Amino acid sequence: MLAVESYHCERCGSDFVSCLALKYHFRRRHLGKVHCENCGQEVLREKLQDHSKSVHDRSTMETHKLNWENLEERNIKHKATKISKTCRMCSRCFGTVLSRENHEIQEHHFTASKRAQTSAGFSLHNMLECKSPQELQRFADEKIHPASGPLRAACVAEIAVLVQRIQDCFPVGDPRVIQAGSYIKGTDTRGCSEIDIVLFSDVFANANHCKKQLREGLDALRKNLKQTSYGNRILMGKRAPLSLRFNFLCTGSLHSHSFEIMAYYDVLGPTPSADLKLHLYRKLYLCKDSDEAQLCALALLPYQVDFVKASVGRVKELVRLVIHWFKTSFANPTEENKFRRLPSSYTVELLTIYVWELAGKPLLFSLVQGLRAVLKLLVQYTEIDIVWHRHYHRKFPVFVKVNQKHTRPFILDPVNPTVNVCDTCNAWDEVAHVARCSLLKPLFSRVRAEPPWLFTNNWSISSH
Repeated sequence: MLAVESYHCERCGSDFVSCLALKYHFRRRHLGKVHCENCGQEVLREKLQDHSKSVHDRSTMETHKLNWENLEERNIKHKATKISKTCRMCSRCFGTVLSRENHEIQEHHFTASKRAQTSAGFSLHNMLECKSPQELQRFADEKIHPASGPLRAACVAEIAVLVQRIQDCFPVGDPRVIQAGSYIKGTDTRGCSEIDIVLFSDVFANANHCKKQLREGLDALRKNLKQTSYGNRILMGKRAPLSLRFNFLCTGSLHSHSFEIMAYYDVLGPTPSADLKLHLYRKLYLCKDSDEAQLCALALLPYQVDFVKASVGRVKELVRLVIHWFKTSFANPTEENKFRRLPSSYTVELLTIYVWELAGKPLLFSLVQGLRAVLKLLVQYTEIDIVWHRHYHRKFPVFVKVNQKHTRPFILDPVNPTVNVCDTCNAWDEVAHVARCSLLKPLFSRVRAEPPWLFTNNWSISSH
């Protein structure tokens, strides 16, 4: 099928079939308008002062406070939208990544030198200071891998009890429980363990009242959990419209797990037909409500878990190393760039699995070679273009349309052809910079690609 050339509006992201149509659109919708620096709304240039007086009467301090209070809510909503087009300095959203980058340079002076100053932040005793594969393995066993033996068994038992408490405390009777997250996939680390719980019930099938019922149900669950015997070990996060978030201190408070609980009705059911899944893909593609799309996509969580869990144990070890690298190699966001978002753990998992597949899916391999391959791919993030066809075929119309319009980096969710998981990040340039610096660390000194990683010789680490 031939791709139809389209013309993109950098102001709002709309597509047009001709340059003439794009020019007409720009004159009609954007000509003579400027963006308000406070809210990002487009207003006529001569009306900007009146707009600022009537809409933005809060003090700067109060506005910043509101931004911080709503940060979790913003993250939730953006999971199904376009963080990649959101300015990391002011959170203003643009139609394209290019227009967002131009804005950051022109308005915030975020140049290459400034990026170099604010992105890298290697922690002390970083794993990149290891000088041999054996030293890296010891580091991973002692500081990255989750506990094993009796401590892991106690942890598993406590999580199982807590999940049952969650099911019992939910005000809707007998929901079907789905579990996901790094803990369930086997990619959790000692410092990062995520557990996603989805409670499916037909009570939420009525779309007109669904969001109100969800909020009430999650508020009741929040209150009920605090009253259980585990209540003093549950540290609740800020309220969000679609989920309940908390940290759970586990097994003698030696470590914690990050929980996110959501609820909806199961649009697929436990054993859906292929046609039903394709119907869901069409619904997600056409859906204009990001909240509804996120809720409907919850039915695909079990397939995401299965995709990652199908990898061999050594791949999960490599995923843990990459996640640990993200946690320990970047400077913390400041007040200036507080809206910076790094790739999600799911994006990291898929990227690592892809590199392993390029190597021929070896059962055993050097973690140094594997980590080096992942970092080299991150350096040239603009070349990342990854698609799997296990849940949807190449001629499926939704995939064809998404694929025609995609921009790199591009990792299409293997179980959801409407989502580029790379869109959860607006700092790929920073990721590339830190990856490039990491490849110069002692761990990779004098390391050369060995079979089956010879394909990485084609990946340069020079600056763009």
